Amino acid sequence: MTALLLYGDTERSPALRHEVPIPIGDPFLFVELDGRQYVLTSRLEEGRVRRALPEAEVLDYFGLGYKELVEGGLSIAEASREVEARAVREIGVAEAIVPGAFPLALGDRLRDEGIVLTVDDAAIDLRRRAKTPAELDGIRAAQRAAEAGMTAARDLLARALPEDGRLHVDGEPLLAEDVRAALRAACAEHGASCPPDVIVSSVWQGDGHEPGAGPLPAGLPVHVDLWPRHEESGCWADMARTFLVDEPPDAHAETIARSAELARDALEQARAAVRPGALGRELFDATCDLFETAGFATQRTAQGGRGDGFQWSLGHGVGLDVHEGPPLGLAGHLPFVVGDVIALEPGLWDNRFGGIIFEDLVLVTEDGHEVLTEFPYDLTP
Repeated sequence: MTALLLYGDTERSPALRHEVPIPIGDPFLFVELDGRQYVLTSRLEEGRVRRALPEAEVLDYFGLGYKELVEGGLSIAEASREVEARAVREIGVAEAIVPGAFPLALGDRLRDEGIVLTVDDAAIDLRRRAKTPAELDGIRAAQRAAEAGMTAARDLLARALPEDGRLHVDGEPLLAEDVRAALRAACAEHGASCPPDVIVSSVWQGDGHEPGAGPLPAGLPVHVDLWPRHEESGCWADMARTFLVDEPPDAHAETIARSAELARDALEQARAAVRPGALGRELFDATCDLFETAGFATQRTAQGGRGDGFQWSLGHGVGLDVHEGPPLGLAGHLPFVVGDVIALEPGLWDNRFGGIIFEDLVLVTEDGHEVLTEFPYDLTP
């Protein structure tokens, strides 16, 4: 029987957080063999692990000789690996699958014991594609926080007045940092903190994942993309909207309006196609078809570089990681499963005036999908 081996902590390993749904900051070993679960951890975590996984067998580092090993001169790392190897032998593991991020040193130690390890990211990722009820609750909570953050950003932009091509609030230039601080505070008030690099940007600051800094322009798109993490569950949300304060320049007004309409059409088209068994590549191709027919370049037709048009993936899965399976781009070959949560983010970039992007979260259900994002798409805040 092939076992599953995971090693790490649940703050940085989504795979482990799915199996052991509590925050544990120190690394530990998780084993599943023949339907039974085993957790090797310290006595400090034993009680919490037993409450979270009452059917699991909890093993203790000291109980397998850790104290004697370090007293005998082994380093912490060496003693830990020796105890982990003893635990795997005691459990009866002969072969196991591991993620690609499994520690090399521990892998070498287990192979020295004759244990066959096979990297199988696909199988391990699939275990957490279908979200548990607790994870779905966490994603919904994170999404409500994201909407509160987006509301704070929108309201601050709505107060802004144009002056010399820049936005001002209360007589002072409105900076990307000001909007970011407001939205991060709102998310935190709802129990989901945002990383410091969430995006408030325009064509003045660049494209892609450039977070944005400095003054914001009047009459040009301002892109707001935020991804808060619900503290209790460790689950993420992800959403984006685009705002336009003041009238755009005559030279760009028609293209901006057309881009916004196409981005909305692409989002609605993609949402309607979400169902169990659908492929991310199918949705991506349909989005590219829409944009290419309208005369825009896409990632399919680009000849390299970061040019105008739709030059990114349609989206990605969201859960215990903000970017996880299934992919929704050129590599989108995995069928959607019930319980997948998917971020759809179509849009168009123009190097003259910036980008128009809308992003929603969608849950794959047995009979199709459920849209988790509740926020308007108006460019005018």
